[in-house]
Amino acid sequence: MITRRYLVRGRVQGVGFRWFVQREAQTLGIGGWVRNDPQGAVEVLATGSEEQLAALAARLRTGPRGARVDAVEQSDAAALDGAKSFRIEGAW
Repeated sequence: MITRRYLVRGRVQGVGFRWFVQREAQTLGIGGWVRNDPQGAVEVLATGSEEQLAALAARLRTGPRGARVDAVEQSDAAALDGAKSFRIEGAW
């Protein structure tokens, strides 16, 4: 299991992006969380296999209807302890 951080930029707040990410992550069996970033992006911390995270990254680049994804930044992150479920973190 590996953990990655994604920062999704574009029109991604106020369009159901966090709920979209939660649904997709749960479908893929990924643990972690998603939250709004104070600069207008959406931040995702996800733990899963390489294949699971590649599938999530592809979905992040598309986003839900109504969103416009301009960029997805990806970086490795420290492992999440006990990340068996995926949740939406509170708004900033």
